[in-house]
Amino acid sequence: MKTPTRPLPPYRPWWPVLALLAGSMASAAAQQSAPAGVGPNPPLPAPDKDGLIPTVNIAPAERWPEGVMPQAPAGFKVTAFAAGLDHPRWVYTLPNGDVLVAESNKPPPEEGAKNVHADGLRGKAMGMVMKRAGAGTPSADRITLLRDADGDGVAETRSVFMKDLFSPFGMALIGEQLYIANANAIVKVAYKAGQTAITAAPTKVTDLPAGANHHWTKNIIASADGSKLYATVGSNSNIADNGMEAEQGRAAIWEVDLASGSKRLFAGGLRNPNGLGWEPHSKALWTVVNERDELGNDLVPDYLTSVKDGAFYGWPWSYWGQHVDERVKPPNPDMVAKAIAPDYGLGAHVAPLGLAFSDARMPQQYASGAFIGQHGSWNRKELTGYNVVFVPFADGRPSEPPTPFLSGFLSKDGKAYGRPVGVALDGKGALLVADDVGNAIWRVVRAE
Repeated sequence: MKTPTRPLPPYRPWWPVLALLAGSMASAAAQQSAPAGVGPNPPLPAPDKDGLIPTVNIAPAERWPEGVMPQAPAGFKVTAFAAGLDHPRWVYTLPNGDVLVAESNKPPPEEGAKNVHADGLRGKAMGMVMKRAGAGTPSADRITLLRDADGDGVAETRSVFMKDLFSPFGMALIGEQLYIANANAIVKVAYKAGQTAITAAPTKVTDLPAGANHHWTKNIIASADGSKLYATVGSNSNIADNGMEAEQGRAAIWEVDLASGSKRLFAGGLRNPNGLGWEPHSKALWTVVNERDELGNDLVPDYLTSVKDGAFYGWPWSYWGQHVDERVKPPNPDMVAKAIAPDYGLGAHVAPLGLAFSDARMPQQYASGAFIGQHGSWNRKELTGYNVVFVPFADGRPSEPPTPFLSGFLSKDGKAYGRPVGVALDGKGALLVADDVGNAIWRVVRAE
């Protein structure tokens, strides 16, 4: 079993408010650098705990200046498919080409839910930092439908498709049933092709863990035969700070049987899984995961991995297989012994959220692999992420390091014009990117 090479001081889940705010503002001008922790077996440094105060550096929200937009590689054109949205987090393409956008944000915690991250001055400080980063807006709790009937890359039709949801995120259409992952449950509604609005109340399919809603986003994907859904549930804390009782059913991917409504734990130990995709060659389920914070600039690598049925990926007791996190008390060597390493590191603190596998509608260089929306770091001295990257695949596995595909989300002085979240291919094979700070959906297509 691998262990850190030097001891850590006791973990203290509180930060002095002034130091936190000062760290966020003073280092906002730090620029991106090549992140560590990339590859199938990246070298991992020893944990580096910054005394009592972790590194806090998040790019303040600036919004896009007029005439400025993200940049794509040569041979591609970027358009604002839709602008002026309200914190768009996720995108889903319907079979007729219509695009659904979940305009959503973190819901309030359930009554009585324990959350050390929200207590006292620390919680107030984090709230201020998140607001500065563009993440403090109330949730619109709706899904908006966008339609580009004339094919010019800009949606000329926009309608409220569903409203009064509960922090909706993932969406999946199976036959004539549209499934939506709220922060606390999967629900469904009947859908007919071409509908621009649904007013019927949704029906609950199954509950999902909620509680403090530290990681509130829930994503879903359907199995190939449409009989099952797979649902992501992030942890309720960084490293089980609220106790393991608050983490029941969390840091996991669940398999939901739609015929019976029953569910089972498909894989565990995944701190905050978000994007899901079926890899076209192997047909295996893959996900991207946000790993733990406060262990230094280059720990722990966020990752892209296939999801093995019944596997345990370490959280909270270990990371990248069996590297023990000494902060977690009490230790659990039996669970550490079961932990397996993920497939591919994306770099520390890049915050991967969106995942979409490409296809032959993209140019050859981008036809086999995964597009990943990286929301960007907050626990690193030099900003990293804040972009969409492409990871080439061969024979069902990553074959080369990530390369930037959509960039320019950071200003020269370290402010965020936007932050990528969900990614999806549209009906014509262009890439759609939800930008929750820029309040836009960007469309990237091969230039004619």
